Amino acid sequence: MQQDKIVVGLDIGTTKICALVGRKNEYGKLEILGMGKAVSEGVQRGVVLNIDKTVDAIKRAIRQAEEQSGIDIGVVNVGIAGQHIKSLQHNGSITRPSGDNEITQDDVNRLTADMYRLVTPPGSQIIHVMPQDYKVDFEGGVTDPIGMAGVRLEGNFHIITAQSAAINNINKCVTKAGLAIADLILEPLASSVSVLSDEEKEAGVALIDIGGGTTDLAVFKDGIIRHAAVLPFGGNIITQDIKQGCNVTPNQAEQLKVKFGKAIAEEASDYEIVSIPGLPNRPPKEVSLKNLAYIIEARMSEIIELVYAEIYRMGLQDHLSAGIVLTGGGSQLQNLEQLTEYLTGLDTRIGYPNQHLGKGKIEAVKSPMHATGVGLVLAGYQAQDERIARPGYAEEELASASPYSYQPAAPAPAPVVPSFTTPAPTAAPAPAAPAASTPEAPKPPKEQKGLKFLGDITRKLKGILIDDFDDKQY
Repeated sequence: MQQDKIVVGLDIGTTKICALVGRKNEYGKLEILGMGKAVSEGVQRGVVLNIDKTVDAIKRAIRQAEEQSGIDIGVVNVGIAGQHIKSLQHNGSITRPSGDNEITQDDVNRLTADMYRLVTPPGSQIIHVMPQDYKVDFEGGVTDPIGMAGVRLEGNFHIITAQSAAINNINKCVTKAGLAIADLILEPLASSVSVLSDEEKEAGVALIDIGGGTTDLAVFKDGIIRHAAVLPFGGNIITQDIKQGCNVTPNQAEQLKVKFGKAIAEEASDYEIVSIPGLPNRPPKEVSLKNLAYIIEARMSEIIELVYAEIYRMGLQDHLSAGIVLTGGGSQLQNLEQLTEYLTGLDTRIGYPNQHLGKGKIEAVKSPMHATGVGLVLAGYQAQDERIARPGYAEEELASASPYSYQPAAPAPAPVVPSFTTPAPTAAPAPAAPAASTPEAPKPPKEQKGLKFLGDITRKLKGILIDDFDDKQY
């Protein structure tokens, strides 16, 4: 069954838009059947700013992936990033009707669904709710409450929000490209699926995904994500520094960074000089690789220090036994591992998305540059596996989510409404029978006439008695 399923990941980045078509083989490894790439001109720092340009780039990337894989693409898993991404911790609880019955997956799903109803700041909405731990009848430290007995179920959740406008723009771009979105996934979470091992997540690790417009951070401990953040700095800002510092064009600055850039200036030779073509009718320019390394080191040091400050702000710096894993296109700079270790004091390695990949014709996907795209495909398979393990969960969540939140009040109206509506038809015939006797309504007028007649007789008798009394008195 797994071999028949095709999952497509769409990475909408600042520098490129990449579509990957994947399928799992008989060994459970991911095979990339097709890949399409297009230059991203409508996205800046992870946020869509030009709908039309982004739609054209998505169409080009999808067309290339379809031609290479021979598969018509209609549904994709899309990544989202940007400075608007926020994360917070929240505690929720539910009260079960009886403590004798075991806690089921439905109870956990309902508690998780309640978290999606939290009131968020205006203009933002929840995209991920990830459980941290649970409490059963105030007994904490429970990682899996299913099967336990208890009345009160509590949970600590890590909640990630994004701007509604950014989500709507992504939806609009994908829809205009003729596609449908299966899942909207935070990009650092997708990268962690393809790059990190379960042992690293258990020991404690910080994933730093250095992209073109943003640097994404995801911190794991005890196999659970503890913090996620997106910083609005990436490889493009280094390119801009090189452009200004060396007085070259943007394309030349990018080539200098990729081919000759080093993250530690001491590793560059004082005597190496690169000659690059000048503008038309102007002599070529010479750029010292030492000066180039100084420019790169200054900006990369700032990015790493900002990321580490975010880790320190959350108090997680002492919980990273597995150190730091660098991935993304910006992680391919020479000597970046050594610079990170020097600034943070933590073990560092470069993360490649090849541990889950099988043999394939497309070797380019094994680059850190495609860690997010591969992770989106893997995340799609994980979501499918969860739905298979819990059949009908999607329908059940939609059907029972809203009634569950109002369950304490639901029993009261439930009996009343049926008892009110069902007797109504049966009660209607009952009044219908007396309705036939309503013609006897003229009885009241006859009774009134009889009373009037008796009243007249009484008044006449009274008058006669009074006259007789007067006559006798005289």
